[in-house]
Amino acid sequence: MATKAGEIQISAVVSKSTKAMLEAMVKARGFKKGFLVEEALRHHLQALQELPDDIIIPSTLVLTKESFEEVVKEIESPSEPPPALRKLMSRRRGH
Repeated sequence: MATKAGEIQISAVVSKSTKAMLEAMVKARGFKKGFLVEEALRHHLQALQELPDDIIIPSTLVLTKESFEEVVKEIESPSEPPPALRKLMSRRRGH
């Protein structure tokens, strides 16, 4: 494939689900694949440069067996929110 001046071609292995998402977005929006990939990569790289590490949320979380069991337990039997969170959320609703 020929590239324009100042451009290079890169290669990456992605999951089937990522490829399907890319294909669907390209079809829905009428973008070229290269444009969409470059925009997404630039956006992500800029965020990594400008934002603190604790603000970036990975697209995949890896849990230990123990932490997974804690998440399941919390989902099945949610604990009550602490008073400070209740107060904060009630202010946001205008109460």
